[in-house]
Formats: sequence, C-alpha cells, structure tokens
Amino acid sequence: MAVKLSICVLIFALSLSLISADESAESKEFVLTLDNSNFTDIVSKHDYIVVEFYAPWCGHCQRLAPEYEKAASILSSHDPPIVLAKVDANEDNNKELAAKYGVQGFPTIKILRNGGKDAQVYKGPREADGIVDYLKRQSGPASAEIKSADDAAAFVGEDKVSIVGIFPKFSGEEFENFIATANKLRAEYDFAHTLDAKLLPRGESSVSGPTVRLYKPFDELIVNTQDFNVDSLKKFIEESSIPVLTVLNSDPKNGPYLEKYFSSSRTKAMFFINFNAEGAKSLESQYREGAELYKKDGISFLIGDPEAGKSVLEYFGAKEDQVPLLLILQHDDKKFVEPNLEAEHILTYLKDYKDGKIAPHVKSEPIPESNNEPVKIVVRETLQDLVLNSGKNVLLEFYAPWCGHCKKLAPILDEVAISYQSDADILIAKLDATANDVPSETFEVQGFPTLYFKSSSGKVTQYDGDRTKESIIEFIEKNRDKPAQQEQAKEKAEEKPAQQEQEKDEL
Repeated sequence: MAVKLSICVLIFALSLSLISADESAESKEFVLTLDNSNFTDIVSKHDYIVVEFYAPWCGHCQRLAPEYEKAASILSSHDPPIVLAKVDANEDNNKELAAKYGVQGFPTIKILRNGGKDAQVYKGPREADGIVDYLKRQSGPASAEIKSADDAAAFVGEDKVSIVGIFPKFSGEEFENFIATANKLRAEYDFAHTLDAKLLPRGESSVSGPTVRLYKPFDELIVNTQDFNVDSLKKFIEESSIPVLTVLNSDPKNGPYLEKYFSSSRTKAMFFINFNAEGAKSLESQYREGAELYKKDGISFLIGDPEAGKSVLEYFGAKEDQVPLLLILQHDDKKFVEPNLEAEHILTYLKDYKDGKIAPHVKSEPIPESNNEPVKIVVRETLQDLVLNSGKNVLLEFYAPWCGHCKKLAPILDEVAISYQSDADILIAKLDATANDVPSETFEVQGFPTLYFKSSSGKVTQYDGDRTKESIIEFIEKNRDKPAQQEQAKEKAEEKPAQQEQEKDEL
C-alpha cells in the first residue's frame, strides 16, 4: 500500500509541474471517452480502434491511465492515426456493452476491427512505449512477407514462437485460410509467409505443397502441418506453442507459456516437486513420459516449484508438505489431488485418472468443533446436512476472509441471526468460499459477499437486495416456507435416505 501511495504522489507532483510548463497540452485528452450512447456510432467508423474497459475504483486501471493517455497522444500522429478509447464499464448503462465484449475484469483492453465486428484481447505491455510498439505491429498486415534470409533471421527468434506459411504462390484456398488464421490469432502470435523455404533458418528446405512451419524454443524446435482447415490450423498452432511440460518457477522467460497454459480450456495436470531434492530427476522423467502419452487426450501438463505455485496449492487446499504433489483441474472445475506421489506410481495414477478410476477431490475446511455463534459456520462437508437437506429455511453467505464488504456485512448478519434465534425453522449461515469448494450446479459465486436463500422445500434464490437488517429480514419472510410446507419438506428429507437404503437393499 505504501508503494502504491508513493507512486500516486509522484505522478501528482509531476502533473503539477507539467501544468505550468504546458497548460494547453495538459488539457488535451487523446483517449476518446465512449459510452452506450456513442459507442456503436464511433466504433463502426473505424477499421481499427482500441478500447479499454475500466472501473474508476480499480487500482490497475488508475496506474494504466497515464500510460494509456501517453500512448494515445503518440499514436495520434501515426500514419494512419491509431485511435485509443475507454469505457467506464462500472457505469450501469455500460454494463451490457461490457458483457457483449466478454469483460470479466479490469482493465480489459480490446482491439476492435471492421467496425467492431471482430474483437481481440490486447495482450501487450502496460507502459506507453510498449503499448505503442505493440499496437503499431497489430495495425499492419496479419502476416509479413519474408523475401530474404535477413528477413527470415529477423523474424524467427531464438526465444519465441513464430509461424511461417510456405506457399508456391500467394493465392488459393490454403493461403487464404492461413491469412484468416493469422487474423484470428495475430494478437498472440507472429505470422509470416514466403515463397521460398530455403530462406528459412531451420527445417527442410525442399517443401512440396503449401506448409505451415511453427518455430519454438522448446521440445522439438520445428513442427510442420499441411492441414489448412482454419479450425485445424488454429488448434495446431495453439497446441504446438505450449511445451509438453510448462515450467512454473521464478524465471520470467516462462511467463508467456504460463499465460497460455492457464488461459487454456484444456484439463490441467500440475506436478509440484522440490527440484533440488534427491530423486527429482526421476520424478520429472516419469512425469514427462506421462505428458507425452496423454497430451493428445486434452490434457496440458505443468511441472512447478511449490513456492512459485503457492496460489495454485491454496486453490486446491493443498500443502507444501504434500510434495511431490499432483493436482489435476478439469475443464468442468472438478479437482483431483494425489499427495506424496512416488516416481514409480506416476504413470499408474495418470492411467487410472484417464480411465475414470479416480474420485474427484472436494476441498473443505475441517468441521468446526463448536458452532455456537449466531451465524453458523458451514464447510463443504456439512453443506448438504446443514443447508441443502436440512429441511430449514437457510440464508447462506459465501464470503472471503479478506473481503472488506464481507466484514461490513458480518455484524448485520449477526443481528439478523439473533432476531431469529427463537425460530427453529430459520438458519443464518456462512461459508468461506476461498477455503471450501462451492457446488457450481447450485450456486453461482462470482464475487464476495454472495447471498443465497434456500427455502425449506428446496427452492434456491439469490439475494440482491440492500444489505441492511430490515431488507434481509423482509426478504426472508417473503421467501420462507409456511409451517405446513416446512413439515412436508422435513418429511421428504427424512424419506430420501430411507428410500436410498431401500434401493441399495433391492440391488
């Protein structure tokens, strides 16, 4: 916090000195301000425009603002000018606009082309010079022509992924599909095309037929494909540009590959080991063998240092003393945890997982020894009994310990709970959603605090009202089941286990 404050003070001091130096330049804003009333009209007039979706309270947005403005002033002199704009996505009238472009966090920067018909996520630097260089590259052709060996040497770097299309002529379906793919992925990869494979630094120079060659600084250094279906080509590029084993450690060179790894929708296997411990090479070797075997089954593999991956371990509810530790996160958010995994058991575990023989892991805090406070503590292991199958009307708060809004709400929920202490049919409860898995099929928790009310008959409703004692009680009274309904719900809850036991006996 102190560092952030000192930066803000420095920016403020610099701005004061600039006012006296050039007041007229200071007053001019180069970043266009858009909202729902003018967005479509302005964006539709541009083949290429960059839009930042921000929130005034967002610290990252505040730090980006002067850099973004500086970049806009520089790019206004580009030939042709590159326009930068911004939208306050926190404003109610602009939330539908933000949703249209898939904005889920702040700041989100989108590169819009063809009057807003095509949108790409900006994945470049956050300082002015970097923004300028990145957007200049994005404004040109999606793929650059390689005409000489010098062009090729400048394009194919030693430490980046580069894609080159090799063609007998720059026309035809294969070339058009290559350019279409380049347009789709240009924000993430560098594309080039050539008529002569002999100009390229590595790989077979006698190419028969159109070929796409992908250069990378890991695993096999060159891979080719001759499948020019746009979807297949896109899949080839995305899968080939991720290492068989992505490495999570303190080396910044791994950053781009980690970003692709964690943003992918594929199932993620993450193996954490102490790289300096005895037997580490054997563990890594066996895990790599497993990665080679199963990478084609929709699984991406990572090997990491537990200190660098501390946040991943926390997400799974795992501990560093469980290393060597294998964590698997499926695309449906199911988790699998295998602690203290020995090298000779790695391949067996991966096969059993692939064959569906491993049960998912459910993260839960320990059941509290005492639960005597007005607002009852719920953990994942007690969610069914205390909430979903309780036969009671339950107001459940999903919270995070660090959340300021949750802390403000806490005494209000205490007052609500105290007011219902003599009513056995009402329960006020809370669940730490950072330490316990939340069943996504029942509850959608995207921020904190999130409040849900489950009636005794099982109806689940999200509470979006005012966070006052009076409003919450009014909501509970409106949505709670009447005593007769509560009795029926209780009977059903009691009948269900008995019915399940009977079905087991019949089997």
